[in-house]
Amino acid sequence: MKVVCYSSFTFSYLNRARVLFKTLRARHPEWELVALVTDRPPAALNWDPSQEDFDTLVYADDLGIPDFKAWLFKHDVIEVCTAVKGPFMHQALQKGADICIYLDPDTALLDRLDSLVEMLETSDIILTPHLLHPEESHGAILDNEVSALKTGIYNLGFVAVRGRGEGLRFAKWWNDRLLSFCYDDIPNGLFVDQRWCDHVPSFFENVKILRDPAYNIASWNIAHRRIAISRDGKITANGSPIRFWHFTKLGPVGDQMTRRYAKDNYEVYEIWNWYKRLIAEATDPRIPAGYWAFGRYEDGREIAKSHRELYRARGDLRAAFADPLASGPGTYQAWLVGEGLMAPAAQDKPQG
Repeated sequence: MKVVCYSSFTFSYLNRARVLFKTLRARHPEWELVALVTDRPPAALNWDPSQEDFDTLVYADDLGIPDFKAWLFKHDVIEVCTAVKGPFMHQALQKGADICIYLDPDTALLDRLDSLVEMLETSDIILTPHLLHPEESHGAILDNEVSALKTGIYNLGFVAVRGRGEGLRFAKWWNDRLLSFCYDDIPNGLFVDQRWCDHVPSFFENVKILRDPAYNIASWNIAHRRIAISRDGKITANGSPIRFWHFTKLGPVGDQMTRRYAKDNYEVYEIWNWYKRLIAEATDPRIPAGYWAFGRYEDGREIAKSHRELYRARGDLRAAFADPLASGPGTYQAWLVGEGLMAPAAQDKPQG
């Protein structure tokens, strides 16, 4: 059986992806591991993908998305890294993968996922809810239940699909929706890929809603999972062997949320510290913080989100400027400057 497991990221998340693929390779050497990258390596990196713990590197522009530069420009970095997930899954299943599994780059395996493969013998689609239990305190309701109402009931840092029947139909539908509507626009009912999947249990049959506390552990659900580490190193959540952990928002925000909900479950902090050590080892100082090759115009000036949203909203601008990343006379950037929507570059400012 051919299992394809992939993750979507930019080079600023390469350290997290390295940890994910290292843990995947250790536990599932038989799977095909794919890095889906919507970026270009920094010039100073001198990157050799053959030395990484994945089998295949796919750049997003290899997916055959029509008018790729214009399409990409309509998205910020989070939007586009989620938008490409659908096209890749659809194509992987069309090319013969029996199972396709997506994992966010900031997840790590703590055990094998054979049970997922077994579930897909009878199910075609597997999703994990953000929450399995109602919250009790006002603050937790706001942090977790209200947040999930805004961003989606299911966490799409993980999804598993079987390449048949409803799985194929889901992959085509997800591909189509993410190509056209993968935006962070909560006031208009969108939150990248996640809100779309609220429809899945209604639109598709053979859907497994995975309620096992050992999957997709994160700060938003840790209050209802008691983590234990035995003397022989077995790590469990409510007695079940933990499969994978989602280390979302690594840094001060993740630390704060973890402390808020893990409280005196000190094993949680051991696992977080283990992950932080792995990330430190995987971090390459030659990658600038927050790096994204498509975050700037050709001349190096940063692209404001408002520039992307305007281009997204106006078909006349997309028709006039097929390469909105370009700089110089006659470009979208020059049009923005002419309309007073972007300050001129220092060398273009009148002297006086």
